[in-house]
Amino acid sequence: MRFFVVCPGGLEVPLAQELAEIAGRPECKALGTWVIDPTPTSPTGGVGLAGPISAAMALNLHSRIGSRVLLQMAQAPYRQEEDLYKLASGLAWEEWFTSKQTLRVDVTAHRSPLKSLNFATLKIKDAIVDRLRDVTGDRPSIDTAFPDVRVQAHLTATQVTIYLDTSGEALFKRGWRDEKGDAPLKENLAAGILSFTAWKPGQTLFDPMCGSGTFLIEAAQMALSIPPGAIRAGMYGDDAKPSRLAYRPLVTSAHGFGFQRLKPFKEAAEQKRWVDLKEVALAKMLEMRKHYPSVDALKITGGDINEKLVSMFKGNWQRAQLPDQPVVRQIDALAAKPPGSVHEGVMLLNPPYGERLVIKGGRGQDRVSDRDAQDTHADEPDNRFELNLETGRQSAKRSSRESLKKLQAQEEQDPKFVEFLRQFGQHLKDDFGGWNIFVLTADMALPGQLRIKESKRTPLFNGPLECRLFKFEMHAKRPA
Repeated sequence: MRFFVVCPGGLEVPLAQELAEIAGRPECKALGTWVIDPTPTSPTGGVGLAGPISAAMALNLHSRIGSRVLLQMAQAPYRQEEDLYKLASGLAWEEWFTSKQTLRVDVTAHRSPLKSLNFATLKIKDAIVDRLRDVTGDRPSIDTAFPDVRVQAHLTATQVTIYLDTSGEALFKRGWRDEKGDAPLKENLAAGILSFTAWKPGQTLFDPMCGSGTFLIEAAQMALSIPPGAIRAGMYGDDAKPSRLAYRPLVTSAHGFGFQRLKPFKEAAEQKRWVDLKEVALAKMLEMRKHYPSVDALKITGGDINEKLVSMFKGNWQRAQLPDQPVVRQIDALAAKPPGSVHEGVMLLNPPYGERLVIKGGRGQDRVSDRDAQDTHADEPDNRFELNLETGRQSAKRSSRESLKKLQAQEEQDPKFVEFLRQFGQHLKDDFGGWNIFVLTADMALPGQLRIKESKRTPLFNGPLECRLFKFEMHAKRPA
């Protein structure tokens, strides 16, 4: 079977490395032969591979960086909409799902000659519905919000590829986030960024502006070998309850993964493989709990000036099945010191602008922060496979980007903001000598504002927003 694992733009290289690691696990090797495509040399929005159908289960359970795992159903040349209908209607959809299940179809494109993607979507949807009606005598209903089955098609200038989505809800929705307000950094982007830092479990990791704790929770789950899909796989049962004020419904084992609603994965042999995959993962988790018996042993710490965000972080940490309470303080980043007085470690942060910098306790100005502007896009598509290229949505996104640029320009001119960055840069020089500092931001001028020369900058995308991951190597001060 052919798969395409979707990821945020810029994370193709670490995703390819992760896929190779998953394929190399003994229990995954036992499923059959895996062949990972060559690592992309330019942004592709994901990585392809060939493997057994059971690979879908392993990928959805273990991929921290992937957004979706798409199973390729067909690929063919096309010239007009009727070609899409003919290809889709010739596929044996009845072997994958029933007419009693709900359906959603999405079409994305790159340089397609077709005038309307909406019409292309309609033709593929009609082909699937007509096929099931002809074979079963009934047709599935369409549900664009919470469908049982998702079908995706991608159009290039000459080729169409049709996929079944084996993930269902996007994989960055781990199931541990339950909070009110704007969505923070996506979990899979945070995991990919951690791979760029070269941080390893057991090494000190500190986020002085941790917000609701995405970087730190992802790192702790890595250290403890907790699969990112553990909650959705039902490995902890379904006792987590969402708040009525949650930003989005809490994803639980009741939602599961898309493949669990497809016929081939309901067969006894595949069900047995799914149970085996989870049992191996659970045994590894128990082993790592012994290696890190306490939260202090993880050496993962954080701080934030906003007490409400600190409280959110603590709740998320517990729902992520992590031990005890996280080591986190409500503190101004300018007052934060290296945890445990260590002389080297990794600092990783996604700094907010605006009110979180200057107002303690979550109270303050009404002006929107830069992170707020980023967060409005948190559930928007990351890449070509999730991007609807219709003119209206593109115009809306252009407008959002323009608004963000204006917002950033205003923030850059804000004397308090400029002064904060200058002070924070000096604070890093004075107190974090020997550390490697990594900062994710959409502000390309950040190094100059910190007055620190970056040693590396990595282009990344947070949804449609272009960002940079800056690396700063802080030199240890020489003894006087």
